[in-house]
Amino acid sequence: MKSMGPILQDNAKPGERDHAPHIANCSTCTTRHLSICAALGHEELLTFDHVVQHRSFPAKTVLFEQGAKADFVFSVSEGTIRLFRLLPDGRRQIIGFAIKGDFLGVAMDEVHEYTAEAVDYIRVCRIPRAGFAVMLDEKPHLMKKLHQLAGREIHNSQDQIVLLGRKNAEERVAAFLLSFRERLARIATKSVTIPLPMSRQDIADYLGLTIETVSRTISKLAREKLIVVVPDGIRILDVDHLMALADG
Repeated sequence: MKSMGPILQDNAKPGERDHAPHIANCSTCTTRHLSICAALGHEELLTFDHVVQHRSFPAKTVLFEQGAKADFVFSVSEGTIRLFRLLPDGRRQIIGFAIKGDFLGVAMDEVHEYTAEAVDYIRVCRIPRAGFAVMLDEKPHLMKKLHQLAGREIHNSQDQIVLLGRKNAEERVAAFLLSFRERLARIATKSVTIPLPMSRQDIADYLGLTIETVSRTISKLAREKLIVVVPDGIRILDVDHLMALADG
């Protein structure tokens, strides 16, 4: 079984304030418009601020484990989180990468169906599940926003199904790069440079490939002048050609 980083216990306090400053008030949060709390008005945010817990953690911190009791839901304010399941034989299947604005715990299950681990430094809003459930009952517009986020999560899952079932290695890598670029464009200025904080092994585990295949494919795309590898990411040189490749 793959070893993981330090696990954040639900009642853990050591290290939670090692990186910060924490957001003092939900109404001043610069990422609020991206997440579920965008549905709340000013007065509602004041109430929400008494429920939410603003936390920051270093890379490799495990927010929650597969099979653990789901006492909290999380909204990502900064950084990237890998989401994965451990298979019965100990192998790891990455099912997605959460970024700024994403909400973890949409299904509101009794236990977590996957593990969430920080790829790099992250900031999250941690919300006790019981308090969040009460707010959903009292605020239909918050439930509507939750449904929108759930739809986005389903869309991302469907993208991965297509990647794993219908595409070869080059098509998978090209589609992943373009999909991640599109997700980043929703939260920041669109750019030809795509930061990739996750490792090549992470990408391989997401795409159902070996790390050697991912590395060879990225090198091939670079030789063909479709991309150029830059520190901590890649830069797209030929978007149209890469899109055509991704579409198979």
